[in-house]
Amino acid sequence: MPSLVSPYVLPVVLLICSNVFMTFAWYGHLKYKAAPLALVVLVSWGIAFVEYCFAVPANRIGHSVYSAAQLKTMQEVITLVVFAVFSVLYLKEAFAWNHAIGFALISAGAFFVFHKW
Repeated sequence: MPSLVSPYVLPVVLLICSNVFMTFAWYGHLKYKAAPLALVVLVSWGIAFVEYCFAVPANRIGHSVYSAAQLKTMQEVITLVVFAVFSVLYLKEAFAWNHAIGFALISAGAFFVFHKW
């Protein structure tokens, strides 16, 4: 059955969903420091399972049009953007200029991965 979404776009959408879940799995518990660590680990595993349900299809579908290096680079850039939004909105932490510059430099590496030489 043909997909209604382009194989160039669908992996990006799925990776965004994946990263939202993974960010909550890794950092969401920071608001609940009183929760027992064992409980936090179990809840995080459950959230991470949902993340995998998005990440694996994203990579499987995406590999038909992107290289593995391009998929990994996309995932890292998406991770930075999702984390920045999460950090500000959920954790209520400031996003400083040095964070922006550091993330921008990491994201600039994507140019070299996607650029055809």
